[in-house]
Order: sequence, then structure tokens, then C-alpha cells
Amino acid sequence: MPGTDQSVVIKQRMQIQNSSKIYRSMTDCAKYLYKHEGLAAFYVSYPTTLSMTVPFTALQFLAYESISTTMNPTKIYDPVTHCLAGAVAGGFAAALTTPMDVVKTMLQTRGNATDAELRTVNGFGAGCRLLYQREGFRGFFKGVRPRVVTTMPSTAICWSAYEASKYVSPPPPPPPVPTPTPLFLFFGCVLLLFSK
Repeated sequence: MPGTDQSVVIKQRMQIQNSSKIYRSMTDCAKYLYKHEGLAAFYVSYPTTLSMTVPFTALQFLAYESISTTMNPTKIYDPVTHCLAGAVAGGFAAALTTPMDVVKTMLQTRGNATDAELRTVNGFGAGCRLLYQREGFRGFFKGVRPRVVTTMPSTAICWSAYEASKYVSPPPPPPPVPTPTPLFLFFGCVLLLFSK
């Protein structure tokens, strides 16, 4: 995952309103961030990103297994089941982890904020407190619909590709049958001789 959060910070900064007046390119954005906010600007949301990714993945796996088993109890290869179960599982995980994504985005874009209080948010806890203070519980689910809708196709494709690759891959070879070694045979014969 290294590098991922840093490129997302640049992407988020370039997507906000009036960013074209500040940055000419991705490189320019990275230089601007480093010059005005330091290296920490690229990593301020990294702990939040990691703490969001683990539950997202766990929820997605749990949901996929439950949904696919309910839809296809025999577990035979069925592309429609894998696609639908993957999409629903991804949407479910995305919806439940949206609060962390909202705070992560707050952390990644805070450097461009004109709001002094927002600019001082320096971690997940501070982001949660400010968000709740300003927008209440509903604020944690800003953008939940677009997040779910954009996640569902990618997780459907991922699970479908995974299940298809399992289907077309040859089964693993059986474990080798242990063969007696000469030393084993020697001691076996000695034991037989002395047991009489």
C-alpha cells in the first residue's frame, strides 16, 4: 500500500474547487504540498486509510461468503452469483466504512481549506470531533451513495475474476506418497530378525 495514500492526497487536492488556479500538474501539486505543508501532508491520513482498509476488507469477505453461499449453496461455479454477491458485498463494506472515508478525505484536503479550525485537524479523532460538532451523525455518511455505487462494479469484477481463475486453474496435485528410505528398510529388517 505504500505510495497509494500519497497519490490519493494529490488526487483529492486536484479535485477540489479552484484547484486549477493553484496546481498546473500532479508534480506541481506535490511540490506545492511539500513546500507549504511539508512531508507530513502526504501521510496525515495514512493511519486512517489503514484503519479503514482492514474493516472494509473483512466486511467484504464476510459479506461475500455469506451472500454467495446463500445464493449458491452447492458452491459450483456460477458467474452470475459471483458477480452479484461481489457487488453487494462491496457496497455493504463501502457503506459501513464511509465514516472513516469522510474523515480521511477531510484530512487529505485540509491544507486547502480556508477554515482555520479545519486546517488544524491533525488526526482521525480530531476529524471525528470536528465533523460531529458541525454536522452531527449524518455528516459521517456524506457521499455514501456515490461511494457505494462506485465500489460495487469494481468488487463485482474482482470477485468474478477471482472465482473464474479458481475455476480454470488446474486442481493442485495430490500430496506425494511417502516412499520408504533405505535406512528405514534396514532398521525394519533388523527389527524383524530380532523379534523372532
